[in-house]
Amino acid sequence: MTNTVSTPHQTIARPHPVRASAGAVVTTVACVLPVFLLGGLAVQMGADLGFSPAGLGLAVAVYFGVSALASVPSGRLVERYGPTLVARCGIVLAAGSMLAVAALARSYPMLVGLLALSAAANALGQLASNAALAQHVPARRQGLSFGVKQAAIPASTLLAGAAVPTFALTIGWRWAFVAAAAVALTTLPAVPRQLPGAARRAGAARAGRATAALVVIGAAATLAAAAANTLGTFLVDSSAARGLSPGLAGLTLTLGGAVCMVARVGAGWFADRRGSGHVALIAAMLVVGAAGLALLASAGSVPLVAGVVLGFGLGWAWPGLMNFAVVRLHPQSPATATSITQTGVYAGGCLGPLSLGPLAAHLGYSVMWTTAAVAMVLAAALMLVGGRLLTHTDPAAAHPTPPTPPRGDHEVIV
Repeated sequence: MTNTVSTPHQTIARPHPVRASAGAVVTTVACVLPVFLLGGLAVQMGADLGFSPAGLGLAVAVYFGVSALASVPSGRLVERYGPTLVARCGIVLAAGSMLAVAALARSYPMLVGLLALSAAANALGQLASNAALAQHVPARRQGLSFGVKQAAIPASTLLAGAAVPTFALTIGWRWAFVAAAAVALTTLPAVPRQLPGAARRAGAARAGRATAALVVIGAAATLAAAAANTLGTFLVDSSAARGLSPGLAGLTLTLGGAVCMVARVGAGWFADRRGSGHVALIAAMLVVGAAGLALLASAGSVPLVAGVVLGFGLGWAWPGLMNFAVVRLHPQSPATATSITQTGVYAGGCLGPLSLGPLAAHLGYSVMWTTAAVAMVLAAALMLVGGRLLTHTDPAAAHPTPPTPPRGDHEVIV
């Protein structure tokens, strides 16, 4: 969003970083609402459409798998047409898919198909938001902006939770999807307006290619996200298996979510105060997060709480910092660059539950948490390799020059 003033012949717009950051947050939340709503309403929807928790896990895996496939094409669309148009398309697609679920989802396969359609909205909204922040927010504040945007994703589970008593237990879960679609559409005016040069011709940006460094960092993100996703997916059941009451098990997940939100914002704030070494910082966070996952394999309440705090607080607080680091080193093509690394995050969200869930079922949660910890350590090692490749591939990466922040007197025709 921008400030506008009028002249006799045209409307002039000036960048407004705070409003642009808020617009990026609501765009991201609106585009990811379908999958969080499914998680919040799983009990009622499962009883109606006939799917089990395993079916829920498969549906979520399909969602993130399609998001991974759509990520790179979505990044190219953002670079070609600009973040404003793509963000609005993502919001409309998310709202349309939720309305379709409300009206057409009469079976489990139909639900999975419509959820897969909404996954494309997730990729569009995420990458358009990344580009909007890179375009509107001064470089010295981008770390905090990316951290807040990523923190809004787990915070959006609050909306899904509120839908249960408000709609699902009163007038039915389908009306929750209708209401969520209406909420998503109300965010359209908040999408930041486009500045000149945001829409790029395909192939015009030199830094948008799938460089070896970005691919390695994307592979690291796959391992890290696969390990970290086990926290949200299996923490409650694992805690209950250790003898905790269902209420306390749920509170551990709530604690982890709260720590994750605070840590994502804090990591972004801290990144703004560092001139370099952001990828190495992510690697350090992953090592500490791996220690938290390893603690979850131990018995006792103290290791459980410590593992949740470290695992969520550092092992799952890095996505915003990763986006910031990649955008900072690829200011000419932020959407294309982050689409490569974001593919890894989505792939991890898909593969983690599919691979680690059966491991827990056959060998127990201790083996699963240990395996997840090893995967996170490997992710940290790959992050370091990717960081070194970034420095050697692009000479400017060692001392990146961020894009000049928009000045207050800069007039833009919209």
